[in-house]
Amino acid sequence: MPKPENVFIHPQALVESEKIGPKTRIWAFAHVLKGARIGSNVNIGDHCFIENDVVIGNNVVIKNGISIWDGISIEDGAFLGPNVVLTNELLPRAGFPKGLERTVIRRGATIGANATIMTGITLGEHCTVGAGSVVTKNVIPHALMYGNPARQKGWVCICGLKLSFDERNAAVCSCRREFVLKNGKVKLIK
Repeated sequence: MPKPENVFIHPQALVESEKIGPKTRIWAFAHVLKGARIGSNVNIGDHCFIENDVVIGNNVVIKNGISIWDGISIEDGAFLGPNVVLTNELLPRAGFPKGLERTVIRRGATIGANATIMTGITLGEHCTVGAGSVVTKNVIPHALMYGNPARQKGWVCICGLKLSFDERNAAVCSCRREFVLKNGKVKLIK
């Protein structure tokens, strides 16, 4: 199979897909199946497995030891820490397929090491899931989630820092982005 152009594939990786964007790096002992679609400038760590019905956007970081199953989509700029667990069957039983649930990790979302994301979940843009958390429900954009089950503990900026809102429901991050909190949603204003 021809190697996709401008892609680094470690000699001990098994990459069957040709749908890989430039500047992507795939490290040792990773296995990417033929139907997977991977964007540009993606980093896939050692010992990762990526199934066929998977879409990965641009500038995504997938750390070591992660399996990405059929039905999972990861948008641009997402970060998955080491050993994140993603699922795609709500009621898994060998010999009794019930259909896959779609899981979506939106743009800029961060998932900490060893967190588990249950099937059928959408993680909102720029949210952060703390290490070791178990996410059982959809996560709204900019939410800071942790625990088992994960619960919202605050809000985070696009840069990942925790936001502190004042009495006017306004926040200014040290990166100089400004936000407003209205009706339970965070909006970037500047």
